Amino acid sequence: MAAHCRASELDLSWISRVQVNQAAVLRRAEQIQARRSVKKEWQAAWLLKAVTCIDLTTLSGDDTFSNVQRLCYKAKYPIRQDLLKALNMHDKGITTAAVCVYPARVCDAVKALKAAGCSIPVASVATGFPAGQTHLKTRLEEIRLAVEDGATEIDVVINRTLVLTGQWEALYDEISQFRKACGEAHLKTILATGELGSLTNIYKASLVAMMAGSDFIKTSTGKETVNATFPVAIVMLRAIRDFFWKTGNKVGFKPAGGIRTAKESLAWLSLIKEELGDEWLTPDLFRIGASSLLSDIERQIYHHVTGRYAAYHDLPMS
Repeated sequence: MAAHCRASELDLSWISRVQVNQAAVLRRAEQIQARRSVKKEWQAAWLLKAVTCIDLTTLSGDDTFSNVQRLCYKAKYPIRQDLLKALNMHDKGITTAAVCVYPARVCDAVKALKAAGCSIPVASVATGFPAGQTHLKTRLEEIRLAVEDGATEIDVVINRTLVLTGQWEALYDEISQFRKACGEAHLKTILATGELGSLTNIYKASLVAMMAGSDFIKTSTGKETVNATFPVAIVMLRAIRDFFWKTGNKVGFKPAGGIRTAKESLAWLSLIKEELGDEWLTPDLFRIGASSLLSDIERQIYHHVTGRYAAYHDLPMS
């Protein structure tokens, strides 16, 4: 994982100067979506790269130990072994980057991964996910309990009100307290970009989150009406790049919500490569939050290896 970013103070002058050129961002987003994807062996390699960057996620009200256990098994064996063998990748230790669950299910995930002899990180959402509208004291306690139970990554949600009303110091203070509550666990800050009102607000919130010590900034909870989109991602990635140029700190990026197809995952990898470079194309600095994406990637790899599309029963459920 990237070293914890430790920005020492809030730079309000930088935030106040921010202006996003929306037309230019939209043009750039159209370019990405219009690009042809890679083919054949190259495609298989990129799809396996995407697998290693997935935070395999279940965030349902009916989560149980058994479906968390199944999720953890799928995280350890994301692609059928015979398919990996055909690609000569069976001995490369390909797993997903993490499993992501609600705080009450962290113990289940830790137990299941331990039983599987696997050291994949457990990520927990926290801080009143997805709305972030609970008392700060409760939100901080939720982080501490998840860490106590064995979560090594915490995906927090910000109080959107602070962004919409321009309370940047208050937002900085809130995220700084989240950072402290995480201890050694990595802090992934969800901006819920679909609810922040403008691209300029998204850029400013990204900067504040990084200044306050976030290891990752993340687009969405997956529960908003608008989740991960390319215009939003471009703004967040430019903020990450600017922050790196100014401070030397590398902060990771995680799009989440609505990324369901192998083709979409390739477009996201391409965007990261072009905006931030190959250094960011690792699980340390890039994650995809997804629940159904892995199934489509495995389906595409099955097609690449066998020349036919899988029937429903050919691939194990995630």
